[in-house]
Amino acid sequence: MTPPATPTPGPDALPAAQHLATPLDALDLATLRTRTSVKWREYPPDVLPAWVAEMDVTPPQPVVDAVTAALVAGDTGYPHGTATAEAFAAFAADRWDWAVDVPTVHPVPDVMIGATEVLRLHLRPGDTVVISPPVYPPFTAFSRAAGFEVETAHLGPDGRLDPAALDAGFGRARAGGRRAAYLLCNPHNPTGTAPTREELTTLGELARAHGVRIVSDEIHAPLTRPGTAYVPAATVIPDAIALVSASKAFNLAGLKAALAVPGPGAVDDLARLPETVHDGVSHLALVAQTAALRHGGPWLDALRVGIERNKHAFAADLRARVPGARWQPTEATYFAWVDLGDAGLGDDPAHTLLHRGRLAVNPGRTFDPGSPTHVRVNLATSSAVLREIVDRIVASRDAR
Repeated sequence: MTPPATPTPGPDALPAAQHLATPLDALDLATLRTRTSVKWREYPPDVLPAWVAEMDVTPPQPVVDAVTAALVAGDTGYPHGTATAEAFAAFAADRWDWAVDVPTVHPVPDVMIGATEVLRLHLRPGDTVVISPPVYPPFTAFSRAAGFEVETAHLGPDGRLDPAALDAGFGRARAGGRRAAYLLCNPHNPTGTAPTREELTTLGELARAHGVRIVSDEIHAPLTRPGTAYVPAATVIPDAIALVSASKAFNLAGLKAALAVPGPGAVDDLARLPETVHDGVSHLALVAQTAALRHGGPWLDALRVGIERNKHAFAADLRARVPGARWQPTEATYFAWVDLGDAGLGDDPAHTLLHRGRLAVNPGRTFDPGSPTHVRVNLATSSAVLREIVDRIVASRDAR
């Protein structure tokens, strides 16, 4: 399943991009290999990791300064107040014209824990969560761990929401009087599509017709390509609840926290969130995310230019050197969802890339059992590492 080709942005879409320094080129491979996180320790040292959602960057300096100051001051206790919600509200208003009502926002430990707890506001064990594969694997894992059944409404061949599939999936989910919710990924991981206002309007109409509630993972919202609109689900679907975070856009997975943001029709629902959920939130994570949202805008804009540069470089390199690969630059995220079924890498390309090319990518089947020849490649790296990724794809194909 490959998203449609997206027109190459004109000169206005990437203003003076060639002159902008990007955070992606600040670190060399030797420095990156000193990291102890899962991206750099899951595989042996000869494997180049291009899989899990960690960027090869350091966080914006205001984040480093804020966390350092908290540590030096011993400000390492429990969270209090609405500083992060206020920072997000200002960020959302400035970037997306989204008017967030700060008193209605609830901090949660991270997006998936938050999404699960919000689902529990609407569902009971045995009820149904609908997802749209190929999609982030924890959608299935967390839903099932909470005791929910999982129903699918696959994306269309263009990697976008499919109204017919949603209509049918919602009908199956509600069969027998079960309650149901739809776990939306906006923007979508791994396909990189950003639902339009019209697509979200259709989704909302279908959800209302079937009595399905919308819970939306919007962690990749700041990572749309320059010139592409991100539309918050809660601004179109009044009873939707969104989970937002600075962790993906600012590389803060180790300082993760999130906010649950209700649409105007879901404020009372979210107010029922148990206090125990708030107790799991890290104060230092909120310090980091508040600093990122308040002061990290210029860093983020440079990062987005770098990601866009990498997408076009990767696509061009694939066309020239791996002509059987199918992928075009997408609207959002820093991932490439590449179909390698015709690239000479066998019926399990991720396995071939790892064992022949010593390149670690995410296997497509983990996002959707029906996508075994796809791989997800993390493009949030330097130009040098990006070239090495393609070199290893080519070497994997040519090794017989």
